[in-house]
Amino acid sequence: MTDPNAIQPSELDQLPDRDPEETAEWQASLDAVAKAAGPHRAAYLMRRTLERAEGNGIALPKLLETDYVNTIPTSAEPGLPGDPELEARITAWNRWNAAAMVTRGSKYGVGGHIATFASAAWLYETGFNHFFKGKEADGSGDQLYIQGHASPGIYARAFLDGRLNEAHLDNFRRESGGNGLPSYPHPRRLPWLWEFPTVSMGLGPLSAIYQARFNRYLTNRGIKDVSASHVWAFLGDGEMDEPESTAALALASREGLDNLTFVINCNLQRLDGPVRANFKIVQELEAQFRGAGWNVIKTLWGSAWDELFQLDTTGALVRRLREVPDAQVQTYQTRDAAYIRQDFFGKDPALAEMAKLLSDDKILECFHLSRGGHEARKVYAAYKAAVEFKGAPTVILAQTVKGHTLGEGFASKNANHQMKKLTVDEFKTMRDLLELPISDGDFVDGVVPYGHPGADSPEVRYLQERRAALGGPAPARRTHPLAPLPAPAEKAFASFDKGSGSQNVATTMAFVRLVKDLVRDKETGKRWVPIVPDEARTFGMESLFPSLGIYSPKGQTYEPVDRDQLMYYKEAKNGQILNEGITEAGSMADFIAASTAYSTHGEAMIPFYIFYSMFGWQRTADQMWQLGDQLGRGFLVGATAGRTTLTGEGLQHADGHSPVIAATNPASLTYDPAFAYEVATIVKDGLRRMYGEAAPGEDPNVFYYLTVYNEPLPQPAKPSGLGIDEGIVKGLYRFNTAESAGLNVAAANAPRIQLLGSGTAIHWALKAQRLLAEEWGVAADVWSATSWTELRRDALEADAALLRGEERVPYVRQALHGAEGPVLAVSDYMRQVPDQIAQWVEQDWSSLGADGFGLSDTRDAARRHFGVDAESIVVAALAQLARRGEVKATAVKEAREKYGL
Repeated sequence: MTDPNAIQPSELDQLPDRDPEETAEWQASLDAVAKAAGPHRAAYLMRRTLERAEGNGIALPKLLETDYVNTIPTSAEPGLPGDPELEARITAWNRWNAAAMVTRGSKYGVGGHIATFASAAWLYETGFNHFFKGKEADGSGDQLYIQGHASPGIYARAFLDGRLNEAHLDNFRRESGGNGLPSYPHPRRLPWLWEFPTVSMGLGPLSAIYQARFNRYLTNRGIKDVSASHVWAFLGDGEMDEPESTAALALASREGLDNLTFVINCNLQRLDGPVRANFKIVQELEAQFRGAGWNVIKTLWGSAWDELFQLDTTGALVRRLREVPDAQVQTYQTRDAAYIRQDFFGKDPALAEMAKLLSDDKILECFHLSRGGHEARKVYAAYKAAVEFKGAPTVILAQTVKGHTLGEGFASKNANHQMKKLTVDEFKTMRDLLELPISDGDFVDGVVPYGHPGADSPEVRYLQERRAALGGPAPARRTHPLAPLPAPAEKAFASFDKGSGSQNVATTMAFVRLVKDLVRDKETGKRWVPIVPDEARTFGMESLFPSLGIYSPKGQTYEPVDRDQLMYYKEAKNGQILNEGITEAGSMADFIAASTAYSTHGEAMIPFYIFYSMFGWQRTADQMWQLGDQLGRGFLVGATAGRTTLTGEGLQHADGHSPVIAATNPASLTYDPAFAYEVATIVKDGLRRMYGEAAPGEDPNVFYYLTVYNEPLPQPAKPSGLGIDEGIVKGLYRFNTAESAGLNVAAANAPRIQLLGSGTAIHWALKAQRLLAEEWGVAADVWSATSWTELRRDALEADAALLRGEERVPYVRQALHGAEGPVLAVSDYMRQVPDQIAQWVEQDWSSLGADGFGLSDTRDAARRHFGVDAESIVVAALAQLARRGEVKATAVKEAREKYGL
């Protein structure tokens, strides 16, 4: 029978053989080895040959998996510098205090995680002692993405070095009373310590890649040389199942980000049980990362295994380690030596003979305790190799035991992620194992004590000396005393005040024109970071390509097909635009890195990320929350906004709800401007608040979300009068009245209604205003509601003030005070958007919106379908007035029939 996996002649034809006789000799040699020494020996020789070829730069497909052993053999490990004994004692104190903190907090029912840091302690401690550069080091120091569930260990270390005290530890997860510690790395909650929020799993690795990439961007553009900074991301093996965790691996290798190291804690367990019960997660990850072009270092086995590998003269041990599934490795961790002898060694005669040479204690030491991630020397060797490797990012796959040193009740138990405390007896056992000077008498009333060797102890002095040598404490976040950026020239904004005359202009294009003027500013132009997910031409941004350039670390190694055109596709090493391809998640990660550069690097950057509004908040709202937590600043621009303005695209592209999602994010200032001058006014205010002189009580750590439309329409001149700019920023102002619009209403006491519109809907309201006057004798005033969300937030603050005994009137009530008649609000979003402010409007309230799924059709047909076009507004207005007895009830039916509704 023909082997289906054998190379077929048709395939060989694609690889001409210049010397068939030589090829036959190689094949015969392989056959001879397989026959004489067995297939395992033949496979061994083939792997070693492929590794040699790869090492010599011979172009061959990469070997995606290596044996289940350490990448760096013991003989090649560098010596561990410093004082290993002191480092072991420091780590012991940190293990103890991390467990004590969570256990003491458990009486309040606030939760916490013990097992993760217990498994990863040496992964962190080795880095803190020898590798992680602080903020005073060259460049900006290193950027550390700490695994969220390991936060107790980081707090324990900060306690040991004097940055936290016992009161802080006792308020772990209890922040409301002051001196509290947030559950996970939350910069907004503890802004002097945490830089990067990571516990929404998957976002940490994605952000780390783009942070490393943004570091290169800053250096290549000449903003700041941060080439000495290294990005370290600490991740869990279970976390790698999140799609964001691996979404940008190819980007990292493609751009040669050797300033990036992933450290994946492979304790083989996720929250409910094994990560890969019937498989091997380390091998899977190795293949995935090697296939993506990463340098892979496996640190699996501790020094106790050295003797076993020396006894493995046939390769039987390596083969057995490769075939045992992860769940069985976890089982060995909890079983006695007899079980391991039978189940592991007993499967192969050569292994059975090897086991006869091993004592029970030796077997238990290897299978219960000895993992590469638990030994400082092994971890140091891996880290040193990672930072010295050039040309590609590195991932370290470090095998550990979840719950290590916490006792038999924790180690490798499926439920240990949910276990929040140890008993007093378990702590005493842990104390003895770690050899800590804590007496039984220190357990007062059954409460586990915190441990500290003293501020002047050898441990604390050593810890502080090591951190001083590496550039200061870590992790740490700095808010640099930056001078406010100078405001751009007023003419960039004022040019929109006069309107577009007879020219139709979409607000998307108005925003792009504004940015083109702002990036020319001599003072701040270089600080703009345009970000777009492969839709620049959709948004009319291709004119920026030749002037700003698209960032690429390789520059432009080809002649672009459109080189003879004015707006050709230009890539450059110092390019300013980040054109990310079709990845909203990657674009958001770019935005986060740029928006927080003021803190991470002491350089204020002004990112704007423009995207299909439908594919922003709906797809990446978790990252927007991460952005708010990380105190990012910048402009998110939801283009082609609204449910009816994107003709023909239909259900999946029609955004009717992004302002609803945006309203849930406290850091997002959400605007739906109707006119070009409103866009300019909002951007001007955003630059002032985020990068200039924020007013007293204003938080500069916000970001602006603007929705802009692709519908070309006349852009009116900015109305004259006081308070227009204030109204635009606060969310509402009167655009015109029936009288100022030049409409003749026959009756002096004509019924009056207030029409509130946002975004493109204001144009339907203006048409309805004319129809109401000319055909129904109704006077309508039109208001531009630039931000329903900001109006609501102001009203909520007013309500809160009342509870404190302060008298305060919401702005929306002030603005509409004295306005005659009922209020009818309309937007191109679901009614929930304008209805946010209904309870604070004194007048009778009604609203229209585009609720339901979108559909493919013309704009007019879509608006008629949703009942938001001008004629529908007229009918709704008449119905509202009829209920008040201000127009005849028959008018509603007449209008419905007249307009074909």
